[in-house]
Amino acid sequence: MAATKVVVDPITRIEGHLRIEVQSENGKITDSWASSTQFRGIETIMKDRDPRDAWAFVQRICGVCTVVHAVASCRAVEDALDIRIPPNANIIRNLIHGMQFIQDHVIHFYHLHALDWVDVVSALKADPAGTSRLAKSLSPWPNNSETYFAEVQNRVKKFVASGQLGIFTNGYWGHPAYKLPPEANLMAVAHYLEALDWQRDIIRLHAIFGGKNPHPNFLVGGMASAINLNDTATINAERLTDIRDMITRAQRFVEQVYWTDLVAIAGFYKDWAAIGGGVKNHLCYGEFPEGDIRDLDKLYFPRGIIYDNDLTKVHDFDPAKVQEFINTSWYEYSTGPESGLHPFDGETTPKYTGPATPWTYLMGEPKYTWMKAPRYEGKPMQVGPLSRLLVAYGKGHEEVREMVGGVMSALNVGPSALFSTLGRTAARGMETVLLARRMNKWYDDLVNRIKNGDTQTFNQEKWDPSKWPAGESKGFGFLDAPRGALGHWVKIKDGKITNYQCVVPSTWNCSPRDGQGQQGAYEASLVDNHPLVNPEQPLEILRTIHSFDPCMSCGVHVLDANGNPVVEVKVQ
Repeated sequence: MAATKVVVDPITRIEGHLRIEVQSENGKITDSWASSTQFRGIETIMKDRDPRDAWAFVQRICGVCTVVHAVASCRAVEDALDIRIPPNANIIRNLIHGMQFIQDHVIHFYHLHALDWVDVVSALKADPAGTSRLAKSLSPWPNNSETYFAEVQNRVKKFVASGQLGIFTNGYWGHPAYKLPPEANLMAVAHYLEALDWQRDIIRLHAIFGGKNPHPNFLVGGMASAINLNDTATINAERLTDIRDMITRAQRFVEQVYWTDLVAIAGFYKDWAAIGGGVKNHLCYGEFPEGDIRDLDKLYFPRGIIYDNDLTKVHDFDPAKVQEFINTSWYEYSTGPESGLHPFDGETTPKYTGPATPWTYLMGEPKYTWMKAPRYEGKPMQVGPLSRLLVAYGKGHEEVREMVGGVMSALNVGPSALFSTLGRTAARGMETVLLARRMNKWYDDLVNRIKNGDTQTFNQEKWDPSKWPAGESKGFGFLDAPRGALGHWVKIKDGKITNYQCVVPSTWNCSPRDGQGQQGAYEASLVDNHPLVNPEQPLEILRTIHSFDPCMSCGVHVLDANGNPVVEVKVQ
């Protein structure tokens, strides 16, 4: 039987320019290609700029993860200039970044990924009383009444009666791969709508500490968050109370809505615990320093490397072992197309050699993407919540081990279920629960320091360039973002940036083939026991790629000057 070719472009529901091409035979995907279809070039505008300003430029790489590039940039410059930030500043960064994780993961589940598992149209057939009984059996969340679910159902019916599904348009509703009963579908749709208002509320923490969202304000050397309990223009007692209440509301929604929904839905899709594992090597930079920023033994989520899904040995991470290759990417290196460059010596020189028309197949092309191919010790790596969870589990993180054990018991699956599409989705939920709880500790730590008279949030000792290291200095800013390992690498000379490179989570996961033919995480996951029942409705592809939470603007961030949309599902 001849192979069927399928193109999904774009594959993300909100943030586009990710194209997936696959070949399938007899209901299984046999080969795949992941391509970012717009050029990434922000690093080229960083040269000759003041390194203290870098965070503000690179933060605009993406408006989805609104803080991660700023924090990574600050850490890189602080590393290069040997700047130690005050403990209060580190706690505030943890609170801002932690709330970003919580908001981002919940948004991803409901608004970017849940509809791969939830059939919206099926919710119209649900019995609201049955949905109420189901919801009450799972959680004490107050919006569990029959009346509430009937109102939500009527709202969806109005969409359908108007001939449009509004925000639910373009789904593969009725696809045979959907397994939830109508009552569970209605419950998930109701929580989809609730999450829209919830996330808008809790992310106001960013505005208190950083002045706004998206893109809060940061500062090399600490945070521009003055603390004075008696001043209405600073972080005062009233603002701290607001923050405490936001953390409480965030934790309540995560534990009583998001997490219970995820576990309930996962119970209907346990077959996906054997699908889509892909790359077996995992990279985690670690995150949430709870001591000195450079004390790697005091990260809430530890850093490390796992090879071949072996959780009995977590290897130390060495930043010197990272390289980026361009064998199949639309770039050129001065050192030649086969060489790999460390990010300190990285080059961003575009050279497009692809097809002239957007609908030409990229499969089989020698170069097919704007993504480079990062490698650690020459190996492709998977990054993200699953990798963080696995590294923490392998290192004996007590809270992670307890959470993983409880989930595996509830779903009646073994440890191998983690290495899958379902495992990535479950790992994101487990991480969110743990972080929602940990936010309380960071808040208490900050309040206790303030009560003891410590209000310092900025270290100005080395703010003056005359105090910077002589000659060239360089720094690495590590950060584990919601989507995975993010590294910023900077070289500074005579007070100016001489080179700046970002190696972002979606670059690791969306990596194309390298010179050895090794596929990146997206591509490899789609050929790992992966079904494709109906090529004209490639729901299964969406499930696996969305489980990574792809955000391609981090890897490609120059927009088409004409603003032309590119949307197609093509089957041949």
